[in-house]
Amino acid sequence: MRYAFIEAHRTEFSVRSMCRVLMVHFSGFYAWLKEPLSARAREDARQTELIQQAWTDSGKVYGYRKFADDLRDAGETCSENRVARLASLAGIAAQIGYKRRPGRYGGKPAVVADNTLDRQFEVDAPDCVWVTDITYIRPHEGWSYLAVVIDLFSRRVVGWSMQSHMTTDPALQALLSAVWRRKPKHRVLIHSDQGSQFTGKVWQSFLSKHNLDASMSRRGNCHDNAVAESFFHLLKRERIRRRTYTTRDTARQDVFDYIEMFYNPTRKHTNNGMLSPVDYETEQRKMNEAGV
Repeated sequence: MRYAFIEAHRTEFSVRSMCRVLMVHFSGFYAWLKEPLSARAREDARQTELIQQAWTDSGKVYGYRKFADDLRDAGETCSENRVARLASLAGIAAQIGYKRRPGRYGGKPAVVADNTLDRQFEVDAPDCVWVTDITYIRPHEGWSYLAVVIDLFSRRVVGWSMQSHMTTDPALQALLSAVWRRKPKHRVLIHSDQGSQFTGKVWQSFLSKHNLDASMSRRGNCHDNAVAESFFHLLKRERIRRRTYTTRDTARQDVFDYIEMFYNPTRKHTNNGMLSPVDYETEQRKMNEAGV
């Protein structure tokens, strides 16, 4: 860096003066001019470009572990520590932070189911356990509420709905979407928190009519529904906080793009061995058909 500074300011100051101030020998500077970058530095620069390309291709949301996986997929030899160092030097860093949605959290729920899931988030087959939750998004036009249903097997969003009111309806529409898309042939455990959307009689009636069994987190314990919370964290970090929405429609279009065009078919998931939810389900289906 000091040699590069001297080279950039040679027309303003004498080389010897800058070498003296920066505490480097002028002979070293002239040797550097003949071959400014070592083989190691050139390799760092080349792989940094690959990391930047992977970052751009991901919508600028991936972290160093997924960069390392992308580079290895491309035939590169690199460790996660090396990729983390290069990404840090290039100023590539993930956003962090997640705030709890506004609202009232008191009161007694109407119907409470047992915590049957009990944080058993690893599932061996699709459409055995779904988790659901609601979060908020705030366009300039006013609040919007997003409900999602996620299959624990692949972490795929199998149903979602976004509406202007935080009522039972967006939760029901998301679940109806999941049932319509997946058409499960056996009973499915659907896990939620104890929000009013999930404890009312309308929700319970829907479950009983569609072969679904309820499970609920313990009161005030967000870790019991950690997969849904994690998805909302990703959505807000990787997309919502990077956008400004004027209307609810523009927000909904962007959520559609994130879920249907990026997260489900493309985004690598550590739980899936660095495969996207869609690719993971496809790979598992092929293995099952082959009897593996």
